[in-house]
Amino acid sequence: MSGHSKWASIKHKKAIVDSRRGKLFTKLARAITTAARDGGGELEGNPALQLAVQKAKDASMPKDNIERAIAKGTGAGADADAIDDVMYEGYGPGGVALLIEAMTENRNRTGADVRHTLAKHGGSLGEPGSVAYLFDKRGLILVDAERYGEDDLMPAIEAGAEDISDDEGVFEILTEPAALTAVRAALEDAGVDVQSAEVAWLPKARVPVAGDDAAKLLRLIEALEDNDDVDAVHANFDIDADVLERVAG
Repeated sequence: MSGHSKWASIKHKKAIVDSRRGKLFTKLARAITTAARDGGGELEGNPALQLAVQKAKDASMPKDNIERAIAKGTGAGADADAIDDVMYEGYGPGGVALLIEAMTENRNRTGADVRHTLAKHGGSLGEPGSVAYLFDKRGLILVDAERYGEDDLMPAIEAGAEDISDDEGVFEILTEPAALTAVRAALEDAGVDVQSAEVAWLPKARVPVAGDDAAKLLRLIEALEDNDDVDAVHANFDIDADVLERVAG
């Protein structure tokens, strides 16, 4: 799993920078709206909304923005109903498999944009089901392993975490998606700072990528994530941590 946590940490830092430009707020608000639309506006009993609101708070999204997004999802307006969740599957440089989560009001536009971005950066769009089988949907929490030890993470196990591993100085805590919020809350109640927490599609196996392919792949992922309709990009690459930091930096 070399470099995986390093990449997750880099993405988390970039998200903070994006939030300062206001770019991330649009995506976060859309996620809140769709979660409220699908499961109701009460946090209790709606894990998807809990996660969306927590991610918004992590990015310092104003409370008023969060409340408006929830109201939009639970209201009678047509805006929320017009947003579709779409998953695109494809391939990047080095034969890396990609899962691209999007929320869009125009499937044709977003599909064309994703296809164009993939082709521009040496990738290709696949058929539905072509790569999804290579991933598992899991809750993923990252904690700084230089600040905390395994004993500090025992509350996570007690709250339902399924596995804890140390990858490049970062603890990866895996949960069932529905247990993510509870495990994060248990850690924070115990005084453990969480670097990031998300529901992600984690690869069952990884494809080693190096050299020019590594640089091209990261540029592709960044270009996809820069699309306003793309919520997240998941990939099964394995890039050495020091190479990853140099290329991403």
